[in-house]
Order: sequence, then C-alpha cells, then structure tokens
Amino acid sequence: MRIAIIGLGYVGLPLCLQFARNGVFVLGLDIDQFKVDSINTGKSYIQHIDGADIQKLVAEKTLSASVDFSKIREVEAVIICVPTPLNKNREPDISYIIKTGEEIAPHLQKGALVVLESTTYPGTTDEDLRAVLERDSGLKAGTDFHLAFSPEREDPGNPDSKVALIPKVVGGFTPACLERAKALYSKAIKTIVPVSSCRAAEATKLLENIFRGVNIALVNELKVVYAAMGIDVWEVINAAKTKPFGFMPFYPGPGLGGHCIPIDPFYLTWKAREFGQNTRFIELAGEINTAMPHFVVNRLAEALNAKKKSVNGSKILLIGLAYKPNVDDMRESPTFILLDLIKNRGGEVAYYDPHIPKIEPTREHAHWTGTKSVSWDRETLAGFDAVIVATAHKAVNYQELADWAPCIVDTRNAMAGLKTAEGQIWKA
Repeated sequence: MRIAIIGLGYVGLPLCLQFARNGVFVLGLDIDQFKVDSINTGKSYIQHIDGADIQKLVAEKTLSASVDFSKIREVEAVIICVPTPLNKNREPDISYIIKTGEEIAPHLQKGALVVLESTTYPGTTDEDLRAVLERDSGLKAGTDFHLAFSPEREDPGNPDSKVALIPKVVGGFTPACLERAKALYSKAIKTIVPVSSCRAAEATKLLENIFRGVNIALVNELKVVYAAMGIDVWEVINAAKTKPFGFMPFYPGPGLGGHCIPIDPFYLTWKAREFGQNTRFIELAGEINTAMPHFVVNRLAEALNAKKKSVNGSKILLIGLAYKPNVDDMRESPTFILLDLIKNRGGEVAYYDPHIPKIEPTREHAHWTGTKSVSWDRETLAGFDAVIVATAHKAVNYQELADWAPCIVDTRNAMAGLKTAEGQIWKA
C-alpha cells in the first residue's frame, strides 16, 4: 500500500514512521524543504525522534519525502496533519486545511481515501474540506472518493506513549468511508475505535482537550485561593490523589502551552455560537488559564520586594522555554508570555532550556527570534536577581539551582524536597 502524509511535524512524522515500520510505503509531503531534505538524508529535526529510525526506513525504501504534491496521484490514501491555530481574534483558522485540500484535489484519484487528523470544530471535514475537494477535483465524496476524520493523539516526550498502542478514533463521511479508514489505520495501529460520523470524531478530540483545559483551570484557581490561605496546593493534590476512585490529579502551572489545550476548546466555543449555544465552562477556564502568567509575575514582584528590589531593573532568568518537560516544542509556551510581561515591566530577562539552545521563528513571538539560552554554571545563575521555574525539565539540576540562585519562583513544584535557604523559594 502507498499513502501520503501531509505535514511532517510533531504529529505527521511519528505517524509516517509507524506506517512505514509496518510495511506501508509512506510519502511525506511538506512545504518546508528543510524537513523534506532531513527525512531523505535520514536526519531527525524533532529531538525525541531518533534519526536512526528515519535512516533505516529511508534505506528500506518504505519512507521518502517531497514538496511535490502531484505525487498524490501515486497513492491510495492521504492523511492531513497540518496546524489549526487561532487568529488574532481567537477564532479558528482552518486556512492550512483549506490550502492543503486545494493542493490535494487536482491530483486526487477515484477510490482514494482522504483523512483529516488536524484538530478542528465539528463539521470541518464533511463541510469545509469536502467542499474544496469536490470543487477542485470534480469527484464526489462518498461516491468517487472516501473521506474521514481521525484525531491525532500524540504525547511528545512521553516514553510510554507509543503511536501503535494509542487507540485510534475514526469517523467516516459514509459507512463505506469508515470501513476504508478502519482498514488503513489497522495496518499500523492496534486498536481502532469507530464512531458514527466525522463530526463525532471531531467532537471527541475537542472533549479530550476541553476536559484537560477545564481541570487545569480548576487547580490553577485553587492554587491562587489556597496560596491566600497559606495552603500548598501541591500538598493538597498529592494527598487527594491517594483516593483510589473518583479523583484524577491535575497540576497547576504558569499557563497553558502546546498546540492543543490552549487552542482546541475555542474551536468549539466558536462553532457553538452558530447554534445559539454558550460554552461558559470553557470560556471561564480559558480566562483563568490565560491569567496565570500575570499571577506568576505578581509573585515575582513580591519575591523581589521582600529583598527590597523591583522587577524594573532586575535580572530575571526563566527556566524552560518548552511548553512541557523534556521536549523541544515551544508552541504556545506560556514562557513567551512571561518573557514579554517581565520585559514590559522593565526587567532584564533571559532564559535557560537544555532542549532549546536558540529561539527559532514563531508566529506570535517573532521578536524573540535568535535569542539564545544562557549557559548553566554558578557564575551565570548567581548573576540573576531571581529565577522562575516555568518548565520542569529532568535535565535541569535543581539542587545546583538552589545552591546558586538567590531567589526562585517555582511554578512547577520542582524545588520540593531539596535543601534550600529560608525565604529563597516562592511558589506560584
């Protein structure tokens, strides 16, 4: 079988590798020539993916990459894994999906299967994408070609997360479309979870991330409330999670990051307005999570004030630019917001991240492009007035941080159990 996977990022590349390992010929398509060249020369551009895996599959001729979308004529199925960001008004931006559909359609063959994996609002696949594919190909979905939605479930940096073992939700435009999609994913993934429609599959993905967003907002709110009461929310969560039923632990932080949880819930809030429905839980959770960087900076100001200093004129170091531990993924990272807030208050700000030596261009924070991570040594860290732990990477030596830094604002409970000085640690 020959398939094409469009979008060779954190979702598309692992999926390419998983299909190729199972004997499916995979053509990776992307508009980024660097990614295409890296794959074809057996190199990885994502830190937690081993280049040796790519090199082996390229050598076995089950994996190749290209920027030439006309090669879609040669495949039986196309899987779309492109970004779905929010625009400046926090409304869904499905332009990447639409543009990809326009690239696919002229080369789409009768009997082919098109699957969308990008997270989006219910109706995108069977309305927006279908309309483009039918208009530009002259073919009819469900009759001349098959159409389906199957949400990605990637967990970058988690060694226990294996693409083959994560159940795959699949919804088809027609029953025949569903059967074709199930047959495709069965070649690479152990458990397939069929649902009644593309819309049900789209809604499933949104529910998964809304669930996380709302519960993270809850513990973030409790963090602020308990702090005012002199109670450590981390201690409370660790005690509560000993209950063997009816409780699932979520943890607070400096805000939400990644390409899913800060964005996906707003796809549903936008679509719900079309049906005259309000999504108050989701919107309130978004407000709480968006406010967290401001809470952290206020705690920083309190910590500095205790040392008769102000944010203005102080040197501040942020540890962790990635949005989650042990990865090099900085998409939507709250650390960017912290950098901006501190700089706007007159602070001299820098970052340290063992996984991100230099900030590459981003859509929303281009002004930080080229900024480099500071070095990790006593002299460097002692030169900062305060340090904020924004992401708790395992590669960071937190005892050295405690030994070298005069003041630490800990948003991740990373300093718990370490030998620290009185008044040195401020939880936020």
